[in-house]
Amino acid sequence: MHVFDNNSNIFHLLSEAVSEGLIVVNEDQLIVSINNKAAQLFDFSKLELLSKPLSVIIPDRFKKDHKENVAEYFKDIKKDKMAGGQCVQGKRKSGREFPVTVQLNPFRIYDRTYVLVLVRDLSERKEIEKSLDIKSEAIEATHNGIVITDALKEDNPIIYVNRAFLKLTGYSESEVLNRNCRFLQNNDNDQEGLTILRKAISEGKKCQVQLRNYKKNGTLFWNEVSINPIRNGDDRITHFVGIQNDITNRKKAEEEIKHFLKIFDESLNEIYVFDLETLRFTHVNYGAQKNTGYTIGELRRRTITDLVEGISEDRFREYLPSDNIERKEKITFETNFKRKDGTTYPVEIHLQSSELGNRIVMVVFVLDITERKNYTQKLEKTVAQRTHELNEALVKEKELNDLKTKFLSMVSHEFKTPLSTILTSATLVGKYTSTEQQNIRDKHLKSITTGVHHLTGILNDFLSLERLDKGKELYRLTDFSLSKVVNEVIYSANMLLKDGQKINYPMNIDDVKIHQDEKIVSLFLTNLLHNAIKYSPENTEIDLKIDVNHKDVHFHVIDKGIGIPEEDQKYIFNRYFRADNVLLTQGTGIGLNIVKSHVENLGGKISFKSVENEGSTFSVDLPLNIDKLED
Repeated sequence: MHVFDNNSNIFHLLSEAVSEGLIVVNEDQLIVSINNKAAQLFDFSKLELLSKPLSVIIPDRFKKDHKENVAEYFKDIKKDKMAGGQCVQGKRKSGREFPVTVQLNPFRIYDRTYVLVLVRDLSERKEIEKSLDIKSEAIEATHNGIVITDALKEDNPIIYVNRAFLKLTGYSESEVLNRNCRFLQNNDNDQEGLTILRKAISEGKKCQVQLRNYKKNGTLFWNEVSINPIRNGDDRITHFVGIQNDITNRKKAEEEIKHFLKIFDESLNEIYVFDLETLRFTHVNYGAQKNTGYTIGELRRRTITDLVEGISEDRFREYLPSDNIERKEKITFETNFKRKDGTTYPVEIHLQSSELGNRIVMVVFVLDITERKNYTQKLEKTVAQRTHELNEALVKEKELNDLKTKFLSMVSHEFKTPLSTILTSATLVGKYTSTEQQNIRDKHLKSITTGVHHLTGILNDFLSLERLDKGKELYRLTDFSLSKVVNEVIYSANMLLKDGQKINYPMNIDDVKIHQDEKIVSLFLTNLLHNAIKYSPENTEIDLKIDVNHKDVHFHVIDKGIGIPEEDQKYIFNRYFRADNVLLTQGTGIGLNIVKSHVENLGGKISFKSVENEGSTFSVDLPLNIDKLED
């Protein structure tokens, strides 16, 4: 040991400067020098190990073999001959074993042979490897398909898939690796989810979408895909991890639910759903609307007691025993229902409770038992009643024939005029072939376009009427900018202005947002502005004014047109009605009827003031937030 004693300062400086444990062993397998790192690895002090046999830090079961191997090593010194860079077991002062790697480096000083042993603790790395093995096995065992792609390579190829992914898609690993995931779409690329997914990948964001994917055999399955970017220490995206979840059964269940909802909505039987706590209707079907005469919007603002004749809320709750509700047993009783027009009819009510989230709702089936109640009287008055019904039928048939004649006349006129314009303009366009006649061609092409838009508008009005009559009109309530809708409507209306006409833009609406159906707001503004343009002369102004308070928004369209005759004003919202002073002007007489239905369904109202030959003002009042109105 005197060699290291004489050079202790130099060796100390060198050994303590490295991060590995350093041990020097002589031919007698005694430790002649050791740095602090090595001593700490084995939980000894340096003094406790100096001059001690190397076997002190070797587990007992390896000591015999180790002593013989070291002796052989010194006889035939070769670098890295014994356990060089390999994992072996070390022993701490407490006797606890731990994994280490050792690197043996022989050297000679003053004709004596020594071995420099570099020791590294592998405990942490072994734990990490164990953790990785567990996580890898967990990924392989999961039922969700897992995909990892390399974001640093061109086209983001797949570099890993688990067993669940292969089982889900039917592909083998070799058929999937190094391909982009788009092969799962099988050319079905026009999907909204794909657009969202591609944008998320390009922006390095996570997202979740639902896609139509196809297995190897061509079978369609719905795939709920979640992707997450993986970043390195430089915040650079290196990989994407995708989790696949087969939701085909869920999609099929959703389709079945939609089918049952359609049956519910279109049934001619009266079906209601109301909240047990508030008694307010949450859902009503077409049969309920048809039999009571109320619209969807009107019923959703009412309670079940508004329909039951002569009964208070407290009295009605007596028909709802808590035991029956808890056991979801059917409750049946008879009463009278009130229609919107004030008439009543006897009904048999069947109620049964159901849970909707954390609420209890009551499902109500209502049977009209008028015939059952009046069976005896009906027998006695059969002849008179049938005669009366026949007379009513004849009157209705006459009214229907009159209405049909008026309708066919109107449709004939409304279709014939634009069709004639289109035919004439199409014929004339072909006659103007020179370049200098482009203005004439443009004029006739504009006539064709206007005629087509007019016919399209008529057809859309008829379709809208059909949906309203059947209770199929669905409203989409969103928050939107009022100025955006007004800008679009005025821009479109400006295309129809006569010479010298002008629309005055409303003030102070730039920051106004409302919660309503954007499409319907656009529809009634368009209808009212188009009417103002149509029935106003040239060189006049049309005002669009909008007033907003904390609760409502009020629209006013003011023109200086021909006005509405006083005797016609009470019929102006009737379907197919047209005032006497506009019979020679194009129109179907259903636009204002449609607007009124939509506005009232959305909790609003429409009104007007008009003086013949002076002008008209049409006003629409809507709640700023229809959800708050319903609550």
